[in-house]
Amino acid sequence: MTLGVLAVLGMAFTMFAGFWTDWLWYRSVHYSSVFTTMLWTKIGLFFVFGLLMAAAVGLNIWLAHRLRPPLSAMSMEQQSLDRYRMGIAPYKKWLLLAVTAVVGLIAGASASGQWRLWLMWVNGVPFHQKDPQFHLDVAFYAFDLPWYRFLLAFGFAATILSLIAAALTHYLYGGLRVTSPGARATAAATGHLSVLLGVFVALKAVAYWLDRYGLAVKSSDFKATDNWTGLRYVDANAYLPAKTILFCIAVICALLFFATLWRRTWQLPVIGFGLMVLSAVLIGGLYPAIVQKFQVQPNEQAKEAPYVQKNLKATRDAYDIDDTEVTEYAGKSPTTDMTKLRDDADDAASLRIMDPNVVSPTFQVLQQMKNYYGFPANLDVDRYPAKDGKEQDTVLGLRELNLSGVPKNNWINDHFRYTHGYGVVAAKGTEATRNGEPVFTEYDLPSQGDLGTYEQRVYYGEKTTTYSIVGGPQKEIDYSDNDQEKTTSYRGGSGVNLDNPVNRAAYAVAFNEPQILYSGAIGKGSRILYNRTPKERVEAVAPWLTIDGDAYPAVVNHRIQWIVDAYTTSNGYPYSSRTTLGDTTADSLTANNNSRTVVAQQNQVNYIRNSVKATVDAYTGDVKLYEWDTKDPVLKTWMKAFPGTVKPKSAISQALLDHLRYPQDLFKVQRELLTRYHVTNAQTFLTGSEVWQVPDDPTNKSGDAVPPYYLSMKMPDQSEQAFSLSTTFTPNGRYNLSAFMSVDAEAGSGDYGRIRILKLPTSTNVDGPKQVQSQFNSEQDIAAAIKLLKGGDSEVEYGNLLTVPLDGGLLYAEPVYVRGSGLKYPLLRKVLVTFEGRTAFENTLGEALDKVFGTKPTTTTPPDTGTTKPPQSNNPTVQQALNDAQKAFDAGQEALKKADGPDWDAYAKAQQELRDALKRAQDAQSKAADKNKGGDKNSDKSGS
Repeated sequence: MTLGVLAVLGMAFTMFAGFWTDWLWYRSVHYSSVFTTMLWTKIGLFFVFGLLMAAAVGLNIWLAHRLRPPLSAMSMEQQSLDRYRMGIAPYKKWLLLAVTAVVGLIAGASASGQWRLWLMWVNGVPFHQKDPQFHLDVAFYAFDLPWYRFLLAFGFAATILSLIAAALTHYLYGGLRVTSPGARATAAATGHLSVLLGVFVALKAVAYWLDRYGLAVKSSDFKATDNWTGLRYVDANAYLPAKTILFCIAVICALLFFATLWRRTWQLPVIGFGLMVLSAVLIGGLYPAIVQKFQVQPNEQAKEAPYVQKNLKATRDAYDIDDTEVTEYAGKSPTTDMTKLRDDADDAASLRIMDPNVVSPTFQVLQQMKNYYGFPANLDVDRYPAKDGKEQDTVLGLRELNLSGVPKNNWINDHFRYTHGYGVVAAKGTEATRNGEPVFTEYDLPSQGDLGTYEQRVYYGEKTTTYSIVGGPQKEIDYSDNDQEKTTSYRGGSGVNLDNPVNRAAYAVAFNEPQILYSGAIGKGSRILYNRTPKERVEAVAPWLTIDGDAYPAVVNHRIQWIVDAYTTSNGYPYSSRTTLGDTTADSLTANNNSRTVVAQQNQVNYIRNSVKATVDAYTGDVKLYEWDTKDPVLKTWMKAFPGTVKPKSAISQALLDHLRYPQDLFKVQRELLTRYHVTNAQTFLTGSEVWQVPDDPTNKSGDAVPPYYLSMKMPDQSEQAFSLSTTFTPNGRYNLSAFMSVDAEAGSGDYGRIRILKLPTSTNVDGPKQVQSQFNSEQDIAAAIKLLKGGDSEVEYGNLLTVPLDGGLLYAEPVYVRGSGLKYPLLRKVLVTFEGRTAFENTLGEALDKVFGTKPTTTTPPDTGTTKPPQSNNPTVQQALNDAQKAFDAGQEALKKADGPDWDAYAKAQQELRDALKRAQDAQSKAADKNKGGDKNSDKSGS
């Protein structure tokens, strides 16, 4: 008994711990209204539908028992059941309560999971767009129809369970007979069961009526496109009238079942039910098949064209691609002046030779500083002002916490001492040093450079997946300065307070870690931080949003902010074809790197908007949601359901706006749709002659789609470069280029979100990405040079193959990296460039462009190639350190120029000596500055 009581108490506290820790977390992030709204909605649905189901089943069991016949003249069949009746007689009430409670609990639990449907139905906002078939507002299909279908499904379940329960009760008490001679059912049982069957058939009539509207959002196989949605000719001319006829038949059949209350015979309702089933087969199945075979197939294009046109319009509207501009593009430049082409090449794009998906190991080796820091496998591209004030494409990543690099892993180290990362590391996207390293604009520990002063501690990040307990008696490792570990104590204010013993016990149970309950490292001020990745936090505070797979950091108003793109989606936009987000957002990056995920793996949608921009503070974990699409009715619906959770668009500061960009996952969904839906003519769509495909990534053998790339570039109708997201298309089943697609990704731009497609002529053959890569690999001189780069254990790795429109033609550029033996991190060694059959493979981008066009640009800006000559100083200590730095730099260059291949070990040693020397110079300069500052103060005192 004691063990049983303890077990029950343990289960009860475990349930309480889950609920209590959730409540504490939502309260700590100031989104407790989200928790309470979801909680009360689930509780309300649970009790309402649980009680309805229990009442329906219990009432019918009670009624069947009350209508039982007298047992004075029992048949042999009933005598055999007598022992069962006798056995349950003392427990009838308890058995009735148990059965109704079980079905009620199951139904209530199922209904509570439909809280999204309820909130959308009760808060639905009109789209102010009508479907072309029934002329109903789209909101009916997006918000109302799903809820009606749930109610219908619940009604069917309640009726079937009631029918089964009533039939068993009637059989147990003699109302129904199976083997006994004479009447099979008493009049009371006949009337009772007939009414239930009548309710079932009436619900079927409602289902037929709703199915009429469901045709507008029904998916079907159609050779014109996958996941076709909406009515076709056979739906409008066969299925739609068939559903109306079946509705009428079902209503009549239901009335016949209800009539048995007076007629006390099954004859007419059974005949009616049989006719309904036969009609469903003939009218609902055979007739549409005949129409499809003999009317549609002989003249399919003419019959289907009006419906395809509706699908084209709805799909383009639903995916926000209706304003896509498709422009004819020659694919071959008419310009013969090579000097002009060379100048235009510099102006056409800021070609990024630092691939953020390749250089993460280089950042790791050169800027990790400590083993317990790490960078994500994929870095990010953003825009930051250069020294001349102009914005430049910048590759950056955060130095996040890497617990696998902690000197000794134990509970205290992993959760109390090593709690956060430190600082941003950034590099120019368009330049490299002479030895192939990134040109860092933010570097070292603590980070310094062009980003100015900001809070550098990173408590929330993509790699921070475990909990930390901070702010208590145990100090945290902050960062290392001259090999001296500095400590800190978190003062960010986030997390849940563990001063309360109830909280500690709850978290000990929730995290299955009993030490939380009794550890002396937890004391006054201790707070527990968890749900620490940006995606986790935004998903938790806005469970009605679909989150983009790539959050990216930005320095905004002296703080590191994670920026997260979020989408509102729907599966109920009439006539709009569906797509599976997990499939359309997958590419070669998501396949090869776990740090970048795809959204909502199996979530099928046919409407999507990037309606919310969210931020997560890397230090405090503060989550903010900003309205981005002010016209989206789905977002307005959720804002009604969760008032106060989304800030207005006007609350976005200019500093934040400068770093917002067009999201990759939305772009990938749109480009997949545009492989077919770039055409606006139904006849062309049906022939399939203009179908494109997203090419495979030519830089690897994964067979996955090429990812889109961010870079600043200029489309033919633009006067200057704009931060853009671009991709290419090839014809279905072929490798030549069919189109180039770009979207203005700069949020502050007036053209933000404007999609442009340059369509190449089908009469000429313009090389696509795979063909260009093949030419690179097969050209004799390039192949020989690559073979030399692979000398020893070195590995050659290709970076992003960038495509840029240039004077009617297309310029391709691709960085080539070498991973040397030993350290195994990539350094830029060559740049591949091709333009209309002319190819170059040179050490720098400028040299490659010069060779392709056979001339140098008329105006040149020398690249930042790193420190080549140490600056002079009057301080002898500083000067000696700078001289040592120059010697280390020269030694590193010599190690790279060895005749038998680069000596990577010597190079690594030289780089370490270079960093040490520069650090000594910096420290000496700082001490001198402090001394001078002190002298100035003394002079001030003397003067006064």
